[in-house]
Amino acid sequence: MDNENVPIVARSGGWRLRWLAIAGAAPLLGVMAALGMAQDVPEPVSFRMIVESLTLPAARRSDAGSVYFLEDRLHRDDTLAALLGRLGANKSDTENILRSRQSTRLFRNLSPRTTVQASVGEDGKLQSLWFIAGRDTLYAIDRIGEGFSASELPAEITRRIEARTGEVRSSLFGATDSAGIPDNVASQISDIFAGDIDFHRDLRRGDRFTVVFEMNYHSGRAIRSGRVLAAEFTNQRKTYRAVWFEDSVGRGGYYTPEGSNLRKAFLRSPLEYSRITSGFGIRRHPILQQWLAHKGIDYGAPAGTRVKATGDGRVEFAGRKSSYGLLVVLRHNGGYSTNYAHLNGVARGIRPGARVAQGDIIGYVGQTGWATGPHLHYEFHANNQNRNPLTMAFPAANPVSAQQLAAFRRAAEPLTARLDLLNNGNLALLE
Repeated sequence: MDNENVPIVARSGGWRLRWLAIAGAAPLLGVMAALGMAQDVPEPVSFRMIVESLTLPAARRSDAGSVYFLEDRLHRDDTLAALLGRLGANKSDTENILRSRQSTRLFRNLSPRTTVQASVGEDGKLQSLWFIAGRDTLYAIDRIGEGFSASELPAEITRRIEARTGEVRSSLFGATDSAGIPDNVASQISDIFAGDIDFHRDLRRGDRFTVVFEMNYHSGRAIRSGRVLAAEFTNQRKTYRAVWFEDSVGRGGYYTPEGSNLRKAFLRSPLEYSRITSGFGIRRHPILQQWLAHKGIDYGAPAGTRVKATGDGRVEFAGRKSSYGLLVVLRHNGGYSTNYAHLNGVARGIRPGARVAQGDIIGYVGQTGWATGPHLHYEFHANNQNRNPLTMAFPAANPVSAQQLAAFRRAAEPLTARLDLLNNGNLALLE
């Protein structure tokens, strides 16, 4: 048996080192073990162990020698030279790569936290390195003699459907991290149920969730998460379910398993995650030190936090206005309007007359105007009257049409079955 074909894996620091011999193909001797459960065995079975020594034939080596595969990530404030060094490039190879205009142009597509893989020959010379970035593009640098050549081509991406479940202990992101769920999926869960659950004040310890989502892979490695296909969230013992459905003309959205639209006319909150520092009603004004009516909701959040439009509408005002500081006002159908105050900046394209969709970024949290710290002052108006957005019952968008209902049920049934399967498995574990 040619034992050089057996891969050896070692760990060192934050990267993995794999040894693979480029040798001729030879059969491998494998041992398979199965673990099962047996019931009603009448009597124990006696056995004895026999140990024999096997003589293995001498291992053959190919002329190509061995290749080492390494990987690492580009860190913030990192240098390309430092990254190349961690990937096994010697000083000479690093200088050759950094002097190449073709290679430096390729590295412009490399962003922090991107995983870079490399192969190094037995002689210690870098053979190639590659990473995926942009629109599923594979960027590679390969050795040609004593120099290097850069290339880019479409990456072969495989989509898989994955499912996870978790329980809230402190926060949604903490729970999804513990369950191995990407942050992008956690944000989608928050958006999907934003019309029914205020993730700032409604979360409770013990709330549970289940999610079915897409994950994209390249060469067996997860490179990014995709769309949430189905989700369930139990908040304060009330369970909400959502499935993704795209109709015959390409319009997609989230619906209950019965076909009701989960999208409400307005989101409960204009921020993804923050804390309420001042509610709706009478309060002592922090600057005037008088008891006055507070006609909105104050959300404390770090400066620069993204602010979302809570509903579809048109920009009525975007500029500075007295105590509000930098203010954006949106006008919505049905006599509704929303105010977003104390911003430190507005998003590109936000100007009077511009249309916005629910969830669009319209500005960023700041401390302009009368503000003692970074926060967003959010007001909700119905027929020019201030209303409390935390207690209002918002109408839902249109349900699945009668013409699309059969197609919706065909798409929804396998997704809800996945949720049921995962939930039943969890109940079995608890029992």
